[in-house]
Amino acid sequence: MKKRAIVLLSGGLDSATVLAMANADGFETYALSMRYGQRHSSELEAAKKVAATLGAVRHEIVDLDLRKFGGSALTDDALDVPTDGAQSGIPITYVPARNTIFLSFSLAWSEVLGASDIFIGVNALDYSGYPDCRPEFIEAYERMANLATKAG
Repeated sequence: MKKRAIVLLSGGLDSATVLAMANADGFETYALSMRYGQRHSSELEAAKKVAATLGAVRHEIVDLDLRKFGGSALTDDALDVPTDGAQSGIPITYVPARNTIFLSFSLAWSEVLGASDIFIGVNALDYSGYPDCRPEFIEAYERMANLATKAG
């Protein structure tokens, strides 16, 4: 029997690659995407296609509305999405705590499915200032997850 894994799937290149890697490593994959109030839906459409093409056992799209909080050009209509690519510090496209929230949903579903692995496609080498893409964040979250679950 294959080990089960949750794969956070945005529909972008990083998460699609991670889903393919998890499959190649022999995991039975369950894809999880979020409709969080982002301005665009193209990535979710791509996620549906990627999950089907790469053979995820199940693909869930969870609705949650981070527009309620704002704070990001991706979720707040009052903020413009930059088009020039020139930003310093934490970009205006950073959605506060997004990966923490997404990983929390993944952790909950992993307990239900008996999955011991969660995959997330954040790229530390191409780190663009998002605090929740740093290796230190992922390591800290893994430690917390091991404390916060029945399996841990």
